Amino acid sequence: MSSNQQTVPGLVSSHAQYVKGAAEETIGNATSSQAWTASGAQDKTQAVDAMKIASEQRDSANKGFGGVEEKAGSLVGCEGMQKEGAESKKQ
Repeated sequence: MSSNQQTVPGLVSSHAQYVKGAAEETIGNATSSQAWTASGAQDKTQAVDAMKIASEQRDSANKGFGGVEEKAGSLVGCEGMQKEGAESKKQ
């Protein structure tokens, strides 16, 4: 499998990890649990780093999800996903 074929799943799994981290952090803040808050923050940081790497290697002309990615990015509040979806939609 080439690295381009691995990139999109990397973006998807990174976004899922970010959402998971945000949920953990919210639970930690609501329950005053430092462990949950720290775990959530760590997941979010790792997810952002992975998204940056996957995004740098991505060819939006060939590996984008277009409008679907743009809408998903809007739903989860990810500007990068919105931008990349818009770029691949133009292609």
